[in-house]
Amino acid sequence: MSDANSASLYVVATPIGNLEDLSPRAARLLGEVALIAAEDTRHTGRLLRHLGLSVPLLSLHEHNEAARVEQLDARLVAGESIALVSDAGTPLISDPGFVLVRELRARGRRIVPVPGACALVAALSAAGLPTDRFTFQGFLPAKGGGRRARLEALAAREETLVFYESPHRIRDTLADLATVVGKRRLVLARELTKAFETFLDGSADELLARMEADPDQARGEFVVMVAGAAPREEEEASVVEGEALLAALLAEGVGVKQAAAVAARVLGGGKKAWYARAQALKGAG
Repeated sequence: MSDANSASLYVVATPIGNLEDLSPRAARLLGEVALIAAEDTRHTGRLLRHLGLSVPLLSLHEHNEAARVEQLDARLVAGESIALVSDAGTPLISDPGFVLVRELRARGRRIVPVPGACALVAALSAAGLPTDRFTFQGFLPAKGGGRRARLEALAAREETLVFYESPHRIRDTLADLATVVGKRRLVLARELTKAFETFLDGSADELLARMEADPDQARGEFVVMVAGAAPREEEEASVVEGEALLAALLAEGVGVKQAAAVAARVLGGGKKAWYARAQALKGAG
């Protein structure tokens, strides 16, 4: 029934696209547990049919997770092992399961990870961006103001930034990234492990242009990866260079807004920051 004598909650990673990515251990455990707690029982039901398994399913999603704790704990206490799965990838990583795992661990229950597919790790492994340090932010706020505020709070961080994004918001997110991080390098991983898996590489403006030219590139689920900010010494040198550029443009009669746009395009960084510097230079001049 399990890897050990005691009843366990197995946190099982499932494929994010390619069904061959399900590990033999995960497949075995899904067939051995007494119950599978699934984000969407219909979705998991299709996976079980593919595996030739018939196991009772119980829905567990963000709206009912807290209410399921007592029910699932009672099954564990009765000696029945349970698998926790999300629709795709590793549970709890921008998916339900945190409340359940936290509460069961607090009660001393046995929680066993069963590793496997995870979109953010898969994307980072093939993106060519630094992976020694990264910050994962899950999904950004859906509304523009909240999204830009979150990006501005993260813009100065030097490690790679990683987000998940949906197809109906990807263009808005890229537009906000263009404003906040300028020409910094981005990599978009789209439809990972599926037939149309694609990695797109460039600045936010360049990636937006590619989507305008080929709307199919805006389809599917995305992992958005952003190169970290330059180290402080490089940033300070860029500021000195940028202020010289702004001063020259202002001296030629270029407007503050236009000068800021040129600095962002040439040197990277957010237009807002360059605009503030251009305003300060104009005031001092």
